[in-house]
Amino acid sequence: MAKIRILLADDHAIVREGTRRVLEAEDDMEVVAEAGDGEEAVKQATRLKPDVAIIDIAMPRLNGIEATKQIKELVPATAVLILTVFDNDRYVFSLLEAGAAGYLLKNVRGSELVEAIRSVYNGESVLHPTIAGKVLRRFMPSTQGTSQVAPAVLTDRELEVLVLAAKGMSNKDIADKLYLSVRTVQGHLARIFDKLAVGSRTEAILRGLKEGWFSLEDIS
Repeated sequence: MAKIRILLADDHAIVREGTRRVLEAEDDMEVVAEAGDGEEAVKQATRLKPDVAIIDIAMPRLNGIEATKQIKELVPATAVLILTVFDNDRYVFSLLEAGAAGYLLKNVRGSELVEAIRSVYNGESVLHPTIAGKVLRRFMPSTQGTSQVAPAVLTDRELEVLVLAAKGMSNKDIADKLYLSVRTVQGHLARIFDKLAVGSRTEAILRGLKEGWFSLEDIS
């Protein structure tokens, strides 16, 4: 079984050591590099092309926001998962718009981090409940209800898949719900990303929220 190759970027060595121990206890995970600052994180990501980069926000030389932007520009296939103590709105939205696939706070359990890594590796988005609430409040249209104008760029099935993704359902859950194969769901998501010119579920969901393609009732 191929292992998920992970880069850890945090300026506290003890945090990196603890996180490494948690992850390397999993049979399907391997920490291929560590970085103590943002510039080193970008260099390691560019050199090693990890599947997932776990990035903190407050790092010397280059902060997590800029590191995320550069990693997504240089190695777009690497999924960036933010792991931090900060839930400031400015950080949240800047990082999601920079292309982060997930945003977790450091009070999560090790098992939650492990599952989050598997999720972003599989192209899914992960948001800590506190962060998810901020996103909904920021991007939900002021008027309730789905937009009167359906997104012409997406088919009805693609919109259905996007709404289920916005509910936090995994690819397998969506496949079971719609009586499709997981591969078919992945194909729908790939076409959605291509049509919306985005690189992750999170970005696609944010676009749907901004455009009013689904309402709070649709995804709660």
